Amino acid sequence: MGFRSALTTSLLLASNVAAVDPIVMKGSKFFTKSGDQFFIKGVAYQQEAGGGPGGSSSNSNKYVDPLSDATICKRDVPLLEKLGVNTIRTYAIDPKADHSECMSMLDKAGIYVVADLGEPALSINRDSPAWNTKLFDRYKGVVDNLGKYDNVIGFFAGNEVTNNNTNTGASAFVKAATRDVKKYISDKIGNGGRWMGVGYAANDDAEIRANMAQYFNCGEQEQAIDFWGYNIYSWCGKSSFTESGYDVQVKFFSNFSVPVFFAEYGCNSAGADGRLWDETTALYSNQMSGVFSGGIAYMFHEEENDYGLVKVSGNSATPMKNFKVLESKLADVKPSSTSMAAYNPTNSPAACPAISNNWKASEVLPPTPDNSLCDCMYNSLSCVPADDLAEKDFGDIFGYVCSHDASACAGIKQDPKTGVFGPYSMCSPKQQLAHVLNTYYTNQHSSSDACSFDGAAKVVSSPSSDSSCKSSLAKANSAVAVAATATAGSASTASTGETSESSENAAAPASVRMTPFVTMGDMAVSLYVLVAMGAGAGMVLL
Repeated sequence: MGFRSALTTSLLLASNVAAVDPIVMKGSKFFTKSGDQFFIKGVAYQQEAGGGPGGSSSNSNKYVDPLSDATICKRDVPLLEKLGVNTIRTYAIDPKADHSECMSMLDKAGIYVVADLGEPALSINRDSPAWNTKLFDRYKGVVDNLGKYDNVIGFFAGNEVTNNNTNTGASAFVKAATRDVKKYISDKIGNGGRWMGVGYAANDDAEIRANMAQYFNCGEQEQAIDFWGYNIYSWCGKSSFTESGYDVQVKFFSNFSVPVFFAEYGCNSAGADGRLWDETTALYSNQMSGVFSGGIAYMFHEEENDYGLVKVSGNSATPMKNFKVLESKLADVKPSSTSMAAYNPTNSPAACPAISNNWKASEVLPPTPDNSLCDCMYNSLSCVPADDLAEKDFGDIFGYVCSHDASACAGIKQDPKTGVFGPYSMCSPKQQLAHVLNTYYTNQHSSSDACSFDGAAKVVSSPSSDSSCKSSLAKANSAVAVAATATAGSASTASTGETSESSENAAAPASVRMTPFVTMGDMAVSLYVLVAMGAGAGMVLL
């Protein structure tokens, strides 16, 4: 049975035994499939997640999959029921693990899941953003794993990837991920499957929050978010609807065309008063429920950041004072609702924000990662990295080639501000390096010393000429030519400030000593991005 048929069948089978009614989106609201408006009453559920205001964002941070251990779920699901939540948010799950027991327990308890697609060591990084085949494979794996469960509302393609006005370009990569995961879901489930959304969880930064929300909601809706998650901690202690700025948020999102909810909330800096959870009452009141579809309290597990509701020790889990207060608040909320049949949405997608000092992400997005194209490209090359070349050394060669022959690196360019992306910018670091080496080698008229780099590169005597690759490579080569034109004259020698040698006489010496730029292949490619975006002469390699 093909994947599409298998996944569609599993989705339909799950529907027959499910305790929950699948969630669908209409306009700016969520509804159950039977037509009742749905408000998220949620809690963040993951230990060592790396999320939240006190969490670590280290890429070396390991994670504990919260839905793969049935023993833990048996301990915690009754507490989730007691708390009164109908949704949990997970920050990282193992796409190869079995989640059936935990998902079944949650389903029977009437609890839905919103899952982040990344994990600490494999997600879109704001400091060196990329959208590539490795990441797409991870994201598809999460969709494949959780997509068969009816109590999955959808997925977050990113969490606070852009968090201030210095890294807004990273949003282009997250929006590209949103586009591609949405299409993947659509292609796999077809017309017989159920709706699952793809959204983004943003932080609350006054300088960029309007641009962020508009950017992810604008343009072709095949590329736009299905829902908007907002991580907000502005209501602390004995605050109010206006003091917290919630009134400003309601006004801004009143014209938003997709559902909006708090992806994290729950300030814990109220001193002796503790966490009063008055913002919960406000969130589901008539002041907000017409615009916001609820929220997800941060967080279930007590950790060093002191945001937890439950103290976990071994096999025991004990509700804390904050748990009991939130439980009482959630029990009292009764948001005003409408039926799906009576609701006629009128809001339209926002206009895309203009490029400015506070926004540097174009409407043009990075290409869809394509493993077959990357493989075709690599197998067709005459000059590739040596078999024993380590990724930590990729930066040396990227640095030399891209500063001496910008055209050789056009195929891997990533410039979110101008919207210029090379067709191979989504390939693996090794494949990108191979493309750069081969183009440089070709530009040097296949001179023997142009594919040496002191043994870091090698000549392939018989490259593949697979006829099935011909069309895709021709299209990619045309895209490289466009990117090369866009970058012409923008690169210069990295650390010396000297004018770049022409491609006619810039052959690399047999032995070249260069200062490493970074120690990871994924980040090494960022060197060319810096050069192409105007770091230019005098840039020092770290």
